[in-house]
Amino acid sequence: MPPDNAATVAAGADVRFPQDGPTSGIFIARTGPSTFNLAVPGTYQVLFQVSVTEPGQLVVTLNNTELAYTVVGRATGTSQIVGLALVTTATPNSVLTVRNPSTNSTALTITPLAGGTRPVSAHLVITRLR
Repeated sequence: MPPDNAATVAAGADVRFPQDGPTSGIFIARTGPSTFNLAVPGTYQVLFQVSVTEPGQLVVTLNNTELAYTVVGRATGTSQIVGLALVTTATPNSVLTVRNPSTNSTALTITPLAGGTRPVSAHLVITRLR
């Protein structure tokens, strides 16, 4: 997260996941700091966590459409927002993101040093199930 990620995520903007972790296969590929290509139609499990400072929500998008059934959030506190959803694609090369919903009125502040002195990370795990 900061300093290698944007400190805020505006309403309607996608969360950046600037560093790659382990990968396997060719079905899922990064296409930008916030975007991931799902090459083959199918069902994918999407797990994410992002430490933010204020109350807020996050939603998974598919081809720039916010998937209402994936909205997660919290009303108070300064902890992680965590989401887990199944997303089914019908067309090849669908693009997936995690977004601060466009209907929200506030930007989310990414928490760089949650709970200690070391920078914390945000995670996005996409697993092709079938």
